Amino acid sequence: MSILPLSFSLFLILFPSVCLADIGTAAWYAPPYSPTACSGSDASQFPSSYLFAAAGEGIWDNGAACGRQYKLRCLSAVAAGSCNPDQTIEVKIVDYGRSLVSPGSVAGTTIVLSQTAFEIVANWTASRSINIEIQQV
Repeated sequence: MSILPLSFSLFLILFPSVCLADIGTAAWYAPPYSPTACSGSDASQFPSSYLFAAAGEGIWDNGAACGRQYKLRCLSAVAAGSCNPDQTIEVKIVDYGRSLVSPGSVAGTTIVLSQTAFEIVANWTASRSINIEIQQV
């Protein structure tokens, strides 16, 4: 028996969170943010930190994504230097990417971040979309 499978199994046991993240893409959108597909015009749906997002088709789950929290970080972008290294954020899903009042910078992404959230992980003026690591919290 090879030691490699045993080592890999040990890695999965010791570092399970590493294995639960997915790779996707993120865009950004600007105000107006309301009304939303999740809670209409209810202002209390938005975190005071403005760290929120709209779910793309892959995570929308027929509306079940509303209120879910996702942790994400920028991995890369077309424009070199767009990612802010070592910045990880947690966002709350408040809307559906296909029904945004203010369209996202790129259609069809995994998640569409508020402009504030995008600015923390990447340079929004340099990049319309980024490649991300994303994990439901």
